[in-house]
Amino acid sequence: MGAFFTIFLSVFIAELGDKTQIATLLFATDSKLSPFMVFLAAAGALLLSSIIAVLAGTFAKTYLSHIPLKLISGFVFVLIGVWTIYSYYK
Repeated sequence: MGAFFTIFLSVFIAELGDKTQIATLLFATDSKLSPFMVFLAAAGALLLSSIIAVLAGTFAKTYLSHIPLKLISGFVFVLIGVWTIYSYYK
């Protein structure tokens, strides 16, 4: 149960103030849209993206086990950071 709460808390904190949450908030301000429909659509989108992430992680674990995945993901995050900084100063 400890792993569940760790994952839940990590994803919950990562999503706070995220573009996804802001987009959902903006959709909810539209008086023509039902708040329940906005909730269902946003929850469904998050569920689908989470399913894709789990499947991709399972695939990576199965077929890329000889490659240090943490090293690859760290390298990708560094590249995204460098690209972001470069884009800012460009």
